[in-house]
Amino acid sequence: MSPDAVSLALLVAQGVGLLALSAWFTATETAVRSLNRNHLKLLADAGNAAAGRVRRLQEDAEGLNGLGLFWRYLALVLLSQGLTLATLKWLGTGALWWSSLLLTALAVTFGAVLPRAYAVQQPEPVAWRASFLLRVLLWLCQPVILPLSTWPRQWLRRRSGGAGVGPHPLDREELRAAVKSAGALVPARHREMLVGLLDLENVTVEDIMVPRQDIVGIDLDQEWVDIVDQLTTCRHTRVPCYYSNLNDIAGVLHLRNLSRLLRQSREFTLADVTALLVTPHFVPVGANLYAQLMNFQQARQRLALVVDEYGDIEGLVTLDDLLEQIVGEFTTVPQFSSREVHPQADGSYIVDGTANVREMNRAFGWSLPERGPKTLNGLVLEALENIPEAGTSFRLGYYTIEILQAAGHTVRSARIFPPAGLLPPHQSAEDEQLGD
Repeated sequence: MSPDAVSLALLVAQGVGLLALSAWFTATETAVRSLNRNHLKLLADAGNAAAGRVRRLQEDAEGLNGLGLFWRYLALVLLSQGLTLATLKWLGTGALWWSSLLLTALAVTFGAVLPRAYAVQQPEPVAWRASFLLRVLLWLCQPVILPLSTWPRQWLRRRSGGAGVGPHPLDREELRAAVKSAGALVPARHREMLVGLLDLENVTVEDIMVPRQDIVGIDLDQEWVDIVDQLTTCRHTRVPCYYSNLNDIAGVLHLRNLSRLLRQSREFTLADVTALLVTPHFVPVGANLYAQLMNFQQARQRLALVVDEYGDIEGLVTLDDLLEQIVGEFTTVPQFSSREVHPQADGSYIVDGTANVREMNRAFGWSLPERGPKTLNGLVLEALENIPEAGTSFRLGYYTIEILQAAGHTVRSARIFPPAGLLPPHQSAEDEQLGD
């Protein structure tokens, strides 16, 4: 074999080796980065040594990145030099452009795209087999990699006035978008709960409270017979008690304590009832639900009276109301839907003016404006800027609203025509596809 043939064979072997080196580092780094950290922790805790090594490599992401960059670029530089020398020796300067194009195609195809695609498909086998060697190389190359990865970061920190140059943490909106786009990785029901949890700070007590006019309470100034009748027929566990006016609140009665009193004696008086009252818990109307959840936990309360800036009682909120914002309604069909929203055969809905806008959006997948008025009556009055008459129709975004009944200064009921294509209540697109 001639010397030129030997030189060419050595050059080809060297090129293949350098290309394989670049491909190996690309595949191993991709495999290590693509593995889930929680899954690795479970495997490592179960005794998988390779998983433990890969987890430590992930924790030293900066060192792993520096190691991969160093060897990949070294291989590509040496490969470029060898191909350039071979081109000049056998083909001349006129072929340099073609050799550069060939090197680029080989490096992109066999040094990056193919190994990365393979590592994404088979991350665990690739990472398991390479973990030990990567740890050794990371230790051996530390004197070279550490300065190369440290000084650029320090220079950037000085340029940015000392601010960190690490990855930007996800804000609330980005995290919400990530949860919604999780797809099949997270069941639809779990996604709704996670989004509800993230929304706690964006929703105030005013959005979910029972309005003052709907509060079921006991007026202690009324006849004793009427008080006893209310106590024996009340459907609630905790009942606010007041004197003539709800603002003159006396306390909250837990009917379980009243049942104990009844077991001790069939005869009881108003003084016995007032002795069972506990001091009510008050919250401001603008408190967000996350803060209120913490307040309920710290005060060990399940019910609170909502007050405005003047101290007047505006409504009532319970722990159950708050938890429903996270886990959804405790009943199959929302309670308000049967009382305030009545589906019609033509696809429209007859809605009471007192219906809560946010609850309708959550239950029926609507997108009526939630900034501002909380009820349909308030929404209509704000949109029209006057008191409408029965028969008035108007468009609000994609929704057509027809006033059915109006009395005094309020809208009693209206018919809402939602846009076509909305799914039935409590059915997501994913559930429809699955046939749930």
